[in-house]
Amino acid sequence: MSEAAKRNGDDRNSRPAASSSATGKKVIIKSADMKDDLQTEAINIAIGAFEKHSVEKDVAEYIKKEFDKKHGPTWHCIVGKNFAKALLD
Repeated sequence: MSEAAKRNGDDRNSRPAASSSATGKKVIIKSADMKDDLQTEAINIAIGAFEKHSVEKDVAEYIKKEFDKKHGPTWHCIVGKNFAKALLD
């Protein structure tokens, strides 16, 4: 387990995923429960979404709709800088 994963309480590894030369931004997957090919597709769709939209809600909606079209419903997408999650048993 990586040191970052230990600090975050996550047993999955953080890994650099891709970079977009168009935006100069780097994509880092901190946690994923997807196969690698779907992660790559999600990254490519997300890069396109950020190139087309500047509002986080619109970016999330674009990504969700693209995945619904390609893989059937029902996908969820959250885009933002400040949010939290809690999963209760």
